[in-house]
Amino acid sequence: MNYKQIIYVALSSVLIIAFISFSLIFSPGEGSSNSDSVVTTIHYVSHISAAHQKVIDRFNKKYEGRIQIESINLPFEKFSTNERKELLARYLRSKSDRIDVFTVDQIWVPRFTKWSLDIDNYFNRDERNKLIDFGMETCVYNKSLVAVPLYIDVSVMYYREDLLSSLPNYETIKQKIDKSISWIDLINIDNEIEGKSVPLFVFPADDYEGLMCMFVELMEGQGKSLIEEKKIQLSSTEARQSLQLMVDLVNNYKIAPRDVINFRENESYLEFLTNNRLFVRGWPALLIDFAKFIKEYNVDKKIKMAPTPHFKNGQAVSVFGGWNLMISKYSPHVDESIIFIKYLLSEEAQKILHKDGGYLPINKLIYEKEQSEELLFFQKLMVSGVHRPFLENYTKISDIIALYLNKAINQELSVDEALSSAENKIISENIEIK
Repeated sequence: MNYKQIIYVALSSVLIIAFISFSLIFSPGEGSSNSDSVVTTIHYVSHISAAHQKVIDRFNKKYEGRIQIESINLPFEKFSTNERKELLARYLRSKSDRIDVFTVDQIWVPRFTKWSLDIDNYFNRDERNKLIDFGMETCVYNKSLVAVPLYIDVSVMYYREDLLSSLPNYETIKQKIDKSISWIDLINIDNEIEGKSVPLFVFPADDYEGLMCMFVELMEGQGKSLIEEKKIQLSSTEARQSLQLMVDLVNNYKIAPRDVINFRENESYLEFLTNNRLFVRGWPALLIDFAKFIKEYNVDKKIKMAPTPHFKNGQAVSVFGGWNLMISKYSPHVDESIIFIKYLLSEEAQKILHKDGGYLPINKLIYEKEQSEELLFFQKLMVSGVHRPFLENYTKISDIIALYLNKAINQELSVDEALSSAENKIISENIEIK
């Protein structure tokens, strides 16, 4: 983390703490009473989209006079995942009871377990079986249920069908794309474009977790995991081929714009939409999160989804993402927090999050009842989905690897230098793989 980032996180921490204190002091519900009951205020820290707020409003109406949810918004637009992680960790480390329920990236669960409640006894077998298995896999640590999934993500490739249809071999190419196109076939599409060659594939290659998602996905597509038998696999052939591909997409084949070295998801989506790129690697919520731009550029019915590409001798896989719910072990309102969480997992709340926010439901009933083409598509991707390593120190390992992946794509280091430097850094810092 550079100097500017340290200052930003420090200032953000002060603002968040001040906001939480302000919420407690001036909360309209907590401590107030009517003739029948005392209202309990639950402080919920998360990214609060319009869809999230709609769910919260429904809950507050339903439990009016009993429970009031006060949300503390850490929007994705202002806080990176790493910044959110550090803010939450810093606050929970203080053992304050001013946070009740909070969301974490699924890969943070092992790290945050030390500050969260074991909720095994609050969810029976039937309640757990209603939730998608792929999401629940990230909620158990040391054989205890310490979280439940709020929604799940799975990586996807978007493409512009209108631009693709202008190519001579459109039908053949489209068939390949819809099944998962090989990287070599995607690269060769550049030869089909008449006139001046332009970048056609966008992916986020900044120094952050999104870059790691693609790297893990590329390795897993070759049948290799980043961590095997408690050993980092950065010296493997699969790791070298994965990073070499990302480097070549930008610097050799030049089908990805060089600016991707500074792109995260939002910048990638804007590049895709505003510069008429054929493909972008992304996540399910793009069409809703960027609805304004999609409408402005009149491409709302021209953007299609497909599985991510694969190596010629590998298989198509998508990496899982998503956010999980945890309860602070210092919360004085556990029962009310459980009531709120169970509502978030209900069919009613999950429908709102999906329809209004584009989030993939975690409740199986949505998939069984809706049977939409979109949900069926994502269910197929989940079957071949892969998780990032579920380790207590994964975020430390990931931060180091992402830094060196970015350096390689930016041609500051060779592929071998980047991977060996990352491995040596992990070893030198004595980061335990457990």
